[in-house]
Amino acid sequence: MSTRLLPLLIVLMAAVLLALGVPLGVSVARAEQQKVVIDRIDDTARFAALAQFVTEDGSGGSRRTDTDERLATLQTELTSYYEVYGIKAGVFYRNHIPMANAPTTWFLPQTGEVRDSFDEALLSRRSHDPEQVWPWQDGRLVVASPVIRDGDVVAVVVTESPTDSMRSSTLRGWLVIGAGEFAAMLLAVGAALRLTGWVLRPVRVLDATTHDIATGRLKSRVAPSGGPPELRRLAGSFNEMADHVEDVLEQQRAFVADASHQLRNPLAALLLRIELLALELPEGNEEIASVQTEGKRLARVLDDLLDLALAEHSQADLKVTDVGALTAERVAAWAPTAEAKGVRLVGDCPPTTGWADPVALSSALDAVIDNAVKFTPPDETVRVEVASAGDAATVVVTDNGPGLTDEELARVGDRFWRSGRHQNVNGSGLGLSICRALLAAGDGSISFGHHEPHGLRVTVRVPRTGTAPVEPRQSRP
Repeated sequence: MSTRLLPLLIVLMAAVLLALGVPLGVSVARAEQQKVVIDRIDDTARFAALAQFVTEDGSGGSRRTDTDERLATLQTELTSYYEVYGIKAGVFYRNHIPMANAPTTWFLPQTGEVRDSFDEALLSRRSHDPEQVWPWQDGRLVVASPVIRDGDVVAVVVTESPTDSMRSSTLRGWLVIGAGEFAAMLLAVGAALRLTGWVLRPVRVLDATTHDIATGRLKSRVAPSGGPPELRRLAGSFNEMADHVEDVLEQQRAFVADASHQLRNPLAALLLRIELLALELPEGNEEIASVQTEGKRLARVLDDLLDLALAEHSQADLKVTDVGALTAERVAAWAPTAEAKGVRLVGDCPPTTGWADPVALSSALDAVIDNAVKFTPPDETVRVEVASAGDAATVVVTDNGPGLTDEELARVGDRFWRSGRHQNVNGSGLGLSICRALLAAGDGSISFGHHEPHGLRVTVRVPRTGTAPVEPRQSRP
C-alpha cells in the first residue's frame, strides 16, 4: 500500500511546489527586466535633457553658434555610453534624421520594434514596456523617450539594449529557486515517508496477523502500535473478533472431541450386545454381519473424528528434523502391508532437513502412504521420494492406482469426502483432512495432482527453516 500512497503524496507535493515555483520564477524574470527597463528610462531621460539644448532644426542648419558644442557633447555621451555598455542609443528628429547616434552606422529601421517605439514616443509619451524576454530568447530591449521643447516633441531618444546579462541574472535566480524547490522536495519526501510509515504501520501489522490467522496460527494477535486512532481502534476490534472466532472454533473442536469420546462407550456396549446376539442366531446370518460391519465403521469414524479434533487443537512441537530418515522409517513400516497386498513400495529418501513436528509429520506420511497402498492394484508400484525445493523439503508419494478426475482433485482432502468410485474401500474420508491439519500446525502443506500415465501424486511440504514462535494470545483490549 505504501508503494501506492507514497507516489500520490509525492505527486501532490510536487504539484504544490510547482504551483509556487512557477509564479515565483516568472516574478523573478519580470523583476530583472523591469530593473533594466527603469535603467534605460533614466538613461533616455538624461539624453533627452541634453538634446533639449541642441537647437539644430534637423535640416542641416543651426540658429546659434554654441549648437555644435552641445551636439558634440551629446554625441560624446552617446558614444561613451555605447562603448561602455554596448547599448545602441540615438537621438532622432521627427523626420527620422539622426541628431546624434552611437554607433554612427545605426539608423532608424523602416519597420520593427525600434520604429514602433519611435512612433509611439512622437505622441509625447514614453514607449510602452517591452515584451518579456525569457532566458531562452535572444531578444533586445527597446526604450524610447520624447525630447520636448516648448511643449512640442522635437526629437526622440531611442535605446536598444542587449539582454545577455539580464537573461543570465534571471537564469541564476531560477537556479536558486530550483535548488530551493529541490531541497523542499527532499524534505517533503522525507515527511511523506514518515507520514506513510506512521499511517500504514498498523495496517502492515494487521495484514501480517491476518495472514498468520489465515494459515492456521489462530493465537496471533495485532500487537499495539502507533498510527491514527481509527486504525488503533480497528486493531482492537480485530483482536476481539479473532478472540471470538477462536472461542467458537475451540467450542466446535471441544464438541467434536467430547461427542466422539462420549459416543465410543455406548457404541462399544452396543457392539458387544450385537456380538452376544450373534451367538444366538444361525451362523452366517447376513443381517447381523451387516450390522457388525456398520458398527465397526461407525467406531472408525468416531476414532477419526477424535484424531481430527486433537490434530486441529494440538500445538506443533517444531524442530529441525531429518525428513529423509523419517520418511525412510515410515516406508519400512508400511512395506509389510504393501507386500501383503502385492504392491511394490519403493523409497528414495536422501538426507534432507526440515522444520517440522516429527510426530505430526509421521502421522501425515502414514495417512498418505496408507491411501496410496490402499488404492493401488497388485503388481503396481508406490514410489516415495524426498527432495529439497528451495526453502521447502518435499515428500512426493506417487501411485499407479485409478487416480482422480479434475473435479475430484478439487475436493480431495475435504472432510468426509470420498470418491463415488471408492465407496467399497474401507475408510471414513477423514484421513487426508487429519493429514492436512497436522501439517498446517507446523506451516506445512499437502497438495494433490495427476500422476502419468495414471494414478495420484501427493506432495507433502515442510519449511526448511524455522519461524518465530507464536506469541501467546493477548488479553482483549
